[in-house]
Amino acid sequence: MAQGHGAQKSPGETPSPETRSVEGETRSQVLRHLLKHGPSTASDLGGSLGFSAAGVRRHLDILVDDGLAEVVEWRDGKSVGRGRPAKHYRLTDRGRGQFGHAYDDLAADALNSLREFGGDDAVAAFARKRVEDIVSDVDPADESEDSVEETTRKLAEAFDRNGYAATVTRAGNGIQICQHHCPVASVAGEHPELCEAEHEVISSLVGLHVQPLASITDGHGICTTNIPLKTNATLDALDELAAVEDGPRRRGLRDKDEK
Repeated sequence: MAQGHGAQKSPGETPSPETRSVEGETRSQVLRHLLKHGPSTASDLGGSLGFSAAGVRRHLDILVDDGLAEVVEWRDGKSVGRGRPAKHYRLTDRGRGQFGHAYDDLAADALNSLREFGGDDAVAAFARKRVEDIVSDVDPADESEDSVEETTRKLAEAFDRNGYAATVTRAGNGIQICQHHCPVASVAGEHPELCEAEHEVISSLVGLHVQPLASITDGHGICTTNIPLKTNATLDALDELAAVEDGPRRRGLRDKDEK
């Protein structure tokens, strides 16, 4: 008979080191999936990792008991009918902490000292240089929508390689970079220049204004940057159209002034 969260075993039997190692690796895979993809069901996880939903649910229960994951109410639009939506699981702050916030105290002290002796401009310059180094191999986009989307995907890949668990999502008339983890979250709360620099560098490389929609430091569990896919050429066309439509009104005002 199954006991607790473990697999079936005889009374007094303890899991072998090999079993503990395999189960630990499986739970690490579950944690990484939740980190990168956000709230997920046991079926989502099983399909992605190649396990049964029941098998994954056992690991999820252990993660919940350990305070690394939690059950949340989540409607993703996939549920049909009037029944209760499937349970979704997401990482807790403690779960995110498993992936590290390297040298938080040291980084905070260093930035505090930099601000004290060099001022706000010095912190902003440091933050921008840091982001520019992360995306140094990403080329700027041209004015085409395809180029903007390609540059956005390369930006996400660069952030992903540097611990941000970044993905790209199409949303309406825009494209979004979603960062499911922030390696400097605890420092960015006190030094917002770190986040501002990311947005500035992203904007400069895609050649468009970007919209920060959510932030881990604000408690959203994800950082989302929206990039409206209206290229400069489209904006120029809209400006020209506005000028044409505005012409008669301006002429009317001029005639009125002359009278």
